[in-house]
Amino acid sequence: MDNHTIKTVFKEYIHPLDIKIIQKMIDVEAIDKYVKKLYTLSYIRLFLYAQLKKLENLAVISQSVSRKKTVQRLVGMDSISKSQLSRKNRQIPHEITEAILRHLIQKIQYTLGAVKAGKALDKLHLIDSSTISMCLNGYEWADFRDTKAGIKLHTSIRLCDDTVSLDQMILTPARPADETRLDELIVYTKDVLHVFDRGYFNFVKFDTYSKKGIRFATRIKSNTVVNIIEELPVEASSPITRHAIVTLGKMKNQLQLVETMDSNGNKIRIVCNDAKRSALEISDIYRNRWKIELFFKWVKQHLVIKKFYGKSENAVYNQVYLAMITFCLIILMKQKVGFKGTLLEMLRWVRDCYNQSMTTFVLEVRKEPERKSSGRRRWDSDRIFAETLAQYETGDISHLDNLTYDPLV
Repeated sequence: MDNHTIKTVFKEYIHPLDIKIIQKMIDVEAIDKYVKKLYTLSYIRLFLYAQLKKLENLAVISQSVSRKKTVQRLVGMDSISKSQLSRKNRQIPHEITEAILRHLIQKIQYTLGAVKAGKALDKLHLIDSSTISMCLNGYEWADFRDTKAGIKLHTSIRLCDDTVSLDQMILTPARPADETRLDELIVYTKDVLHVFDRGYFNFVKFDTYSKKGIRFATRIKSNTVVNIIEELPVEASSPITRHAIVTLGKMKNQLQLVETMDSNGNKIRIVCNDAKRSALEISDIYRNRWKIELFFKWVKQHLVIKKFYGKSENAVYNQVYLAMITFCLIILMKQKVGFKGTLLEMLRWVRDCYNQSMTTFVLEVRKEPERKSSGRRRWDSDRIFAETLAQYETGDISHLDNLTYDPLV
């Protein structure tokens, strides 16, 4: 019998979580020792459902359990109060959800690695951070500014062709500078090229990475001291305006300097410590950095991380990690069913069909459009004008006075 016939989409969707491993972590920490109703596994299922359906507060989540039999079957209970959800959200150590996320990231790397083996961009890591601002009242632990609180998502993603997958995410209060977490986001292997922006600018780190063979490309600031060692030739037709070998400030290791223009005509200066890359390659690689900005935009628009279910550090971090777990599960589901559309389309499919059988779901996702259309056709005005002119010139114009004439027939 086909395994899909007895599985719902949601069960298959959360299958990569490895429930047995999660339960072992729960038992070691004795999280559910005195729990009578909302066990941690039920909490994880329920809040993954909330992320999937984009439920923005605990009251709506509570009502979903009370009103929907399908949700009751997912979590194994017929009701749960808002206060119970809030309490559980505070009590579960966020290290649990962080560990689940890391486990899923490893699965994605293994899955995509097997599919995308040998691809050049498989070794491109994009590093950046994104801040989520919060009201200072209630989030005093999230140190940011004198007038507001906030958390920072220090993130590294892998880029393979057009596929973006999460590599690492570190959550901290928003105040620490980006460069304080750079070492934790770096992959210490020689076959990876890291791309990051000026927020991570640090001469000492750059020298250290160069000595260790860690490759990187980044923009330099306008006031950076650039020591020219050698100017390199640039083709007149190339978008590159300057190519040189340089050192920065008191750095000892040499870098390639590439100057080009962005889409708005502004000059950008990029340095890279990979001597084997051409100037055009370095320019193209740095342009890919914007894909991490698109990642942040995607998760903020389509997952619940801008409105929080609770105010404690555990509650906020659990919610963000569960949102990233949702992102990873969508990637794995897309890969599993062989879906050729976008990640957002896959999210919408799972969101709408979460209670269907997996067999029906796979057939629907893979089904070819029943109606094929070449789209709205444009009138060939040049041809029509030429034919009308020819008719006029030959005197064949009697049909123009016939009111019963239909030019569409």
